[in-house]
Amino acid sequence: MHEITLLQGILIAIMGIIVGIDAYLEALFIFRPIIVCTVTGLILGDVRTGLLAGGLVELSFAGLTPVGGTQPPNPVLAAVMTTVLAYTTGLDVKTTIGLALPFSFLMQYIILFYYSSFSLFVGKFDKYAEEGDVKRYTKLSNITMIIVSLSYALVIFLCVYVAQAPMQSLVNNMPEWLTHGFGIAGGMLPAVGFGLLLKIMFKFEYTPYLIIGFIMAVFLHFSNLLPVALIGTAIAIYKYYDDIKREKELKSFAITKFNDSLGEEDYSDGI
Repeated sequence: MHEITLLQGILIAIMGIIVGIDAYLEALFIFRPIIVCTVTGLILGDVRTGLLAGGLVELSFAGLTPVGGTQPPNPVLAAVMTTVLAYTTGLDVKTTIGLALPFSFLMQYIILFYYSSFSLFVGKFDKYAEEGDVKRYTKLSNITMIIVSLSYALVIFLCVYVAQAPMQSLVNNMPEWLTHGFGIAGGMLPAVGFGLLLKIMFKFEYTPYLIIGFIMAVFLHFSNLLPVALIGTAIAIYKYYDDIKREKELKSFAITKFNDSLGEEDYSDGI
């Protein structure tokens, strides 16, 4: 078990401001768990735990994306708390991801409250847009963004530093069967997240690639998954350039058919 220092708590809170702004703007996507966990682990001096937590939480939240006005469980708090709990309690990340979900739900409700409240500013945004008042429009946009990002920092600091002693006491006093249950649930979450992602992106024409990847990952014994990832990258690159080639051929064919329909002869070969 480890204790989180005040400096580490402040640094993680500052990271929360940065990723909170990025999550609000959806600009660089550094708010994704694989980045947040890694940076949190780096601040705590345990990059290995950060990387393990990043891979697990990223898979768990891979298919959870905002749709319209809905907000999924917050990936930033899930990432931070999975790493922090693993670092402070000594439990594996499969168990701590289950323990981190309540913090993720808490931030989800806070974000929903803010987004509902910000609807009160729509009239002002419309007014500034009609008047062409770029300065006031930008100022109001920045205010809403600052409120959200500072809330990330405050919640993260309270959960990471201020509440670390009660959390450690809670985890240490949990019965073994409950801890084991959290571990099983946490181990299942990446499969659920990946399943949700496939439900959104899956096309029947990609089934052969899925079968090939499954066979390689399960039946071929690699020391790690890097060879599978590289082969997948090679297939993706081939598919990309093959699609470009087919698109050019279709355009050329369409132009030829159009010329034929006009009764024009093709002199491209000099004949």
